Amino acid sequence: METLSLGQYDLIFNAFSFGFATLAAATLFFWLGIGQVKSEYKTALVITGLVTFIAAYHYFRIGQSWVDAYTLVDGVHVPTEKAFNSAYRYVDWLLTVPLLLIELILVMSLSRSETVSRATSLGLAALLMVALGYPGEVSDSGGVRWIFGLLSMIPFLWIVFQLYVGLGKAIESQPENARGLVRTARNVTVGSWCFYPVVYFAGAVGLEGPFATVVVEVGYTIADIIAKAGFGVLIYMIAMRKSEDTNDSIKTAVPAE
Repeated sequence: METLSLGQYDLIFNAFSFGFATLAAATLFFWLGIGQVKSEYKTALVITGLVTFIAAYHYFRIGQSWVDAYTLVDGVHVPTEKAFNSAYRYVDWLLTVPLLLIELILVMSLSRSETVSRATSLGLAALLMVALGYPGEVSDSGGVRWIFGLLSMIPFLWIVFQLYVGLGKAIESQPENARGLVRTARNVTVGSWCFYPVVYFAGAVGLEGPFATVVVEVGYTIADIIAKAGFGVLIYMIAMRKSEDTNDSIKTAVPAE
């Protein structure tokens, strides 16, 4: 734990506050929108809202832990005896990262067998990725951080391969009005996830001190907002587009009286 200036402390605290507010508002938006989509897409929106709800709860707890971890002394914030609990992030990721992949699979309307198979394999890979990253995150050794960081990149790269190659044909078979959004959702997933290792390895390449604390905490928060709330908006839009496409098809099939 580093001594922080007023500006550094407030920047991190405000980032946590903004993250909580954004994710809580996104939860309400997604769940209130469930009634606007066809039944086959409702589960995807339920999970989308569940992801942001879990994340909002953990950001509330992260904010509390941050306040407890510092006290103001002579114009600077110094650490207290209560250490900042960074484990909240990993508990959140263990729950939400697999669900992020599952909601994308569900909104694609694949066959039941393919949905179960891909959701299971991608979900387990996501769990392994997060679990492997945690020992390096809490270690003071740059070497340990590199080892576990590189190990966690193995399932990450496999997930990226599956999203771009394994699901390639499935994405091309999506309705034309939703196909571009599905591609964008995939790209946002991979793009936002690429931000996590950049922040993760910041300490391993020599970035340390108060500035490193700001980079890590604000960086992870930005990535979480994009990967969960931003990605969730795309899932909602895909569900809406595909619901509209179904409605249009039904109207076209019914002869005019």
